[in-house]
Amino acid sequence: MLEADRSGRVQSVDRAAALLRAVGRSAPAGAPVAELALECGLNRATAWRLLATLEDNGLVEREPGSGRYVLGLGVARLAASVGVDGLVRRARPVLERLSAASGETADLAVVRPTGLTYVDEVAPATVMTANWLGRNVPLHATSSGKTWLAWLPTVEAHTLLAGPLTRFTGTTLVTLPQLDDELDLIRAQGYGTCRGEFESQLYGVSAPVLDDGRPVAVISVWGPSDRISEDRFPELGRLVTDAAAEIAGVLVGAR
Repeated sequence: MLEADRSGRVQSVDRAAALLRAVGRSAPAGAPVAELALECGLNRATAWRLLATLEDNGLVEREPGSGRYVLGLGVARLAASVGVDGLVRRARPVLERLSAASGETADLAVVRPTGLTYVDEVAPATVMTANWLGRNVPLHATSSGKTWLAWLPTVEAHTLLAGPLTRFTGTTLVTLPQLDDELDLIRAQGYGTCRGEFESQLYGVSAPVLDDGRPVAVISVWGPSDRISEDRFPELGRLVTDAAAEIAGVLVGAR
């Protein structure tokens, strides 16, 4: 039976939650039990028992080679079950400012059980755009999908990329080594790009909305290649990373 203190808080649950957040902050590399125990102010034996319980419930995974702990697929499934109405409502003003600043379509995407799905979109009145709301997109062939993968633990990203990857255009990356190099680059620069990899004439730039180091959403700007050239990637990268950080700050403030 779990014992609560006078405030009604259950110490073991508090400790497990702290460990889960610490594992999230260690993404994508993960962290060993000693490092996690130190960060959370726990002795190693206690941290080990709690991590084993979290692992049994699919919330963390222990990488066989390194022994490092990373977030498990159970976390993604929980996140996917959460309604997105609050996120959309809080992110909408940021999307509007991003669209105005870039002159392009701005989108917000989240992961659902069926895949990465666009849940809100803002486009300038002068821009003709396809409506992507509700559409699922391939993770390996879009800036939003690759950006999501880049901030997941490597084991989880590889699980999501398992199986043959569809080549949509001549620039689609379809091998794991190619994608691993691309995800390294995305993490290094802080944003992901797409060069006509899903639809040949569409280019895009995306950044992750992070919570304790784990992506909870992806924000993007995209448009035809004659307006979004590779020369604009650094400029748009700054805009989307600033917008993503602003949304993350709003979410933290809403807790």
